[in-house]
Amino acid sequence: MGIAGNLTPDQLDFFNTNGYLVLQSFSSPEEVREMRDRMAELLDGFDGSFSSIFSTKNQQQHTDNYFFESAEKISFFFEEKAFGEDGNLKQPKELSINKVGHALHEIDPIFKKFISSDKISGMLYSLDYKRPVVIQSMYIFKQPGIGGEVVPHQDNSFLYTEPPSCTGLWLALEDATTANGCLWAIPGSHKNGLKRRFIRDENGVHFDHPSPSYDHKEFVPVEVKEGSLVVIHGDLIHQSFENKSPNSRHALSLHVVDTHGHVWAKDNWIQRKVEPEPLYPCRC
Repeated sequence: MGIAGNLTPDQLDFFNTNGYLVLQSFSSPEEVREMRDRMAELLDGFDGSFSSIFSTKNQQQHTDNYFFESAEKISFFFEEKAFGEDGNLKQPKELSINKVGHALHEIDPIFKKFISSDKISGMLYSLDYKRPVVIQSMYIFKQPGIGGEVVPHQDNSFLYTEPPSCTGLWLALEDATTANGCLWAIPGSHKNGLKRRFIRDENGVHFDHPSPSYDHKEFVPVEVKEGSLVVIHGDLIHQSFENKSPNSRHALSLHVVDTHGHVWAKDNWIQRKVEPEPLYPCRC
């Protein structure tokens, strides 16, 4: 059976105008529960012996071989504020993890089932992807009280193709509000192009330009209910604040790039040994 686009003209118009789109009830409560239960199992089996810290504020300092190798593995990253002065976790590991990634979509059957679904392929078909691949996947916890800030950024900075083709897919596995650290975005900012890139070279990783300054009055909150999918243009400026509430904000974050007519940059942080499988045959 052929793939058909599943976005309406009005939805495409909103996305093209604003750089993001909210698809409410994209996933059923049963799908959400299945993914959350599976992550609980993965965490239960994680002994903490191999892990790293993830921080967007100190990304260059915290990027190590464990991070690089996670591109084709399921790896665990702690919150920066999870550890006490003695170097030990201040609370159980389940409440200390920042994220799990970056190849859930390839290795774990529960997450692979969702990512390989017709509704994902249909949505990407509507966005005119010719040969899309999921280049990374992350389960993000945004832990209560310590869930770290994600500074303003563009996804194309980290996952660059020539020409640019990244789209972020952000699935709310719990309600996301201004209280527990929902996404914020500058509507229409994707029209201003890519500001900087995150480069990996012989010296490690670094940005090729300083971070621009942004007027925080331009950001709008993207509050969504559990099961909603936020589609994010690769050049959209977006961020999220610390979660200082008593409630977590679980989400599944995927990033897709096109591999037909687009070339993966060799100096991206992800440098895979095996080429990723496309979500559907090439529309060449």
